[in-house]
Amino acid sequence: MKQLVLIRHAKSSWKYDVNDAERPLKKRGFRDATLVSESFKSSSFLPEIIFSSFANRALTTCRIFMKNLNYDEEILHIKDELYDFGGQNVIKFITQIDDCYKKVMIFGHNHAFTSICNIFGNQFIDNLPTSGLVIINFDVYSWQHIKNGTTELTIFPRDLK
Repeated sequence: MKQLVLIRHAKSSWKYDVNDAERPLKKRGFRDATLVSESFKSSSFLPEIIFSSFANRALTTCRIFMKNLNYDEEILHIKDELYDFGGQNVIKFITQIDDCYKKVMIFGHNHAFTSICNIFGNQFIDNLPTSGLVIINFDVYSWQHIKNGTTELTIFPRDLK
């Protein structure tokens, strides 16, 4: 079985004159990422590998989760392919993950992540909110064979406030 955790980056700020990839998180983004990661502690999920988009907002969100969940920095891999908003690059990336990994966590962007949740999960998600987390289980031995998964868990900041 393969388990995939998708986490959309936390709320970012448009206040600064920086390019899209450099946008920082808002204070709300830090609070929401902390709230969701603290809630996620109660799950028994322990990723074998973590992938993140290089974008500041995604990588900062990732680091908040890693710190709050005491994940080792060595399992983090930053990937250019995850700076994707449509989803095709992310899907291609997921299907090429080494099969030695059963539990994978990915930090990235919308609309890609909402689409992927709805393509592979069995629970419709209208919009994966910022800091939103979804676990999808796949009854396969190879990432290249993922198709119809089961949405095991969703954690959205609005449900924790």
